[in-house]
Amino acid sequence: MPLLLAEGYDLVGLDSDLFEASTFGAPPVAIPEIRKDLRDVTPADVQGFDAVIHLAGLSNDPLGDINPVLTYEINHRASLRLADLAKAAGVHRFLFSSSCSTYGAGGQDMIDETGAFNPVTPYGESKVLVERDLSALADDGFSPVYFRNATAYGVSPRLRFDLVLNNLVAWAFTTGLVFLKSDGTPWRPIVHIEDISRAFLAALKAPREAIHDEAFNVGRTDQNYRIREIAEIVTETVPGCRLEFAEDAGPDKRTYRVDCDKIRRVMPDFVPQWDVRRGARELYHAYRHVGLKLDDFEGPRYKRLAHIQELMAEGRLDTSLRWTAAARAA
Repeated sequence: MPLLLAEGYDLVGLDSDLFEASTFGAPPVAIPEIRKDLRDVTPADVQGFDAVIHLAGLSNDPLGDINPVLTYEINHRASLRLADLAKAAGVHRFLFSSSCSTYGAGGQDMIDETGAFNPVTPYGESKVLVERDLSALADDGFSPVYFRNATAYGVSPRLRFDLVLNNLVAWAFTTGLVFLKSDGTPWRPIVHIEDISRAFLAALKAPREAIHDEAFNVGRTDQNYRIREIAEIVTETVPGCRLEFAEDAGPDKRTYRVDCDKIRRVMPDFVPQWDVRRGARELYHAYRHVGLKLDDFEGPRYKRLAHIQELMAEGRLDTSLRWTAAARAA
């Protein structure tokens, strides 16, 4: 939001606000907002806009485990319904937040946007399905674009602690351990949330013919790391910590390395500014500033699954992840 506002865009948000109580540090920038579930969007909600930046969805697999059907209901079917409504309303540009998890068990070789999909989770599968079905909607008046984001990291008002760099720095800061739950051998491309935002901004400015119905790996090609390498960088960043593996640490079949040269070539306005070492330092200083405690990021305040379960236990959310009548009234 800050980057878009600085460029003079008029913005309206749409969010179910499941995590409004999970703000980390300063609150998000205030913009006009439609407080609504993605599944309940109406034609009026998308009328009059030039572009939709579609980020909404269940963003990790433990959330989907609450009800496995929800990942497909929300991430796939509701996303396509949003696109149908946007197209009918005359929205010209539809920027979809996909994921490099579509590559899944991609192996050791570099993968560019022509690489085969091999998702290993419902989340990754849902992204493949949306890309496929959005492409079928593409025409002279409706341009979908697919951003296959590398694994995000970095400080934000809705910071997630289940992402690898965010999580490892949090463990290191609060416990003195860089704690790995896998054997550290899988490859991951990682990218700062601010640079992901820059990619969407660049796409709003790009000529239609350059990006129409195209996919882009979002990140930097030189920012592919083994998980162990990320952990070692964290130990060099957080004073007095050490590296430790979980007793049951084993290989993770999700391993992939991605080539991100296409986005720089096609959208020269996209200039990423972060690397993993700078990101680890940013996270460490932010955690120190707020006095982060282990119970914060492992408990219901910030942990996505635990937060949802707490809202359910309080009778504020139902099993479909919709606010209950009592919660809406409050």
